[in-house]
Amino acid sequence: MQLVFATNNHNKIKEVQVLLPENIKLLSLDEIGCFEDIPETQNTIKGNAIQKAEYIKKHFGYDCFADDTGLEVAILNGEPGVFSARYAGEQRNADDNMQKLLESLKNQTNRKAQFKTVIALHLNNKLHTFEGVCEGIITEIKHGNEGFGYDPIFKPNGFNETFAEMDLTQKNKISHRGKAIELLVHFLNS
Repeated sequence: MQLVFATNNHNKIKEVQVLLPENIKLLSLDEIGCFEDIPETQNTIKGNAIQKAEYIKKHFGYDCFADDTGLEVAILNGEPGVFSARYAGEQRNADDNMQKLLESLKNQTNRKAQFKTVIALHLNNKLHTFEGVCEGIITEIKHGNEGFGYDPIFKPNGFNETFAEMDLTQKNKISHRGKAIELLVHFLNS
């Protein structure tokens, strides 16, 4: 089975391909000739995932799935949330985003946060969604060089290291994306 993963983020593709059964081959947006920015204009993580999956199905005709992920910080009323990738501006720079978040949390003792991923699957002209959540805290400084995005400042509950200090196998077992993908895989295999 071939599925388009509606992303140009090759780190995400690498993370997800490892989790899928061997009979599912992921196609990237590049591989289907999609070079435009897919709109993400919804005000929820779920809404953006659905919008991206529907865009690929409508414009390219492929069965596909899309994800959207946000980091939700309790003391900031769920920010950056749906704006996680652009928190510090349209340049989508991970270091800038982390710096802005760390500045926003300066002198805060409540550093509770959660990553949320929603996957929207468009398969056989039906839409399905799957959600994964990973709770943790925002550290005061960056730790680790693995992963991407906010990984160097997110420490999941029950662990002494950030996502950026974990290898991919360990991270995938507990991460928001790993949990959502597990639900997707279970659905595809049933």
